[in-house]
Amino acid sequence: MSPFVAEFIGTMMLILFGNGVVANVVLARTKGNDSGWIVIAAGWGIAVFIGAFCANDFSGAHINPAVTVAMLIAGKLSIGMAIPYFAAQMLGAIAGAALVYLFYREHFKVTEDADGKLACFCTSPNIRNLPQAFLCEAVGTFALILPIFLMITPSLTHGDAAVDTDPVLGLGTLGFLPVGMLVFGIGLSLGGTTGYAINPARDLGPRLVHALLPIPGKRDSDWSYAWVPVVAPLVGGSLAAIVYLMIA
Repeated sequence: MSPFVAEFIGTMMLILFGNGVVANVVLARTKGNDSGWIVIAAGWGIAVFIGAFCANDFSGAHINPAVTVAMLIAGKLSIGMAIPYFAAQMLGAIAGAALVYLFYREHFKVTEDADGKLACFCTSPNIRNLPQAFLCEAVGTFALILPIFLMITPSLTHGDAAVDTDPVLGLGTLGFLPVGMLVFGIGLSLGGTTGYAINPARDLGPRLVHALLPIPGKRDSDWSYAWVPVVAPLVGGSLAAIVYLMIA
């Protein structure tokens, strides 16, 4: 499989399972309605494991532009590979969000909460302070990517020119179970402020879907906030790569 197809499929599965659990908890008359934040956090942890499991052998399972940027800074990916990765991740996120809507379409129809409908696609801060939200998203992404780098230290020999364009993270299939647990932990510990996008494609792609689809009773797509979960994760991921290079 092409690494770019793998990134598309992995990101699509990430969003299908991740935004799917949000829809199951938030939308009216679902089996999981109002089952709580811990279900959402657990669902996102599982979603990361599934998406990474699907893509790992073919692309290294970035499924997140912040990871791709961090790998680029760490010298493990060329810019020529990074740009198609970004495109595949965005398209996969869009496809996954569209599938979530199709799957839960009848429940979108009977749900009156327009904010809840938006939450099935993208994130928003519970207290609207954009600098604080930016900090939370940057720290959350830093807390995702630095531990990943430390898990895979043996494969990140950035001085070895032979691996400069190797996209594989080197965790192995079971290695993504701790990454899923890491995302679960971030959700439980750091997700209460902004909903922990920690992935630009995860937020922007579904937000575009929300804006474009004829969802009954929807609100605006909150574009005044949309830059935060895009830029802040890229900053957090970049800082994680820089710290890794300093200590490795």
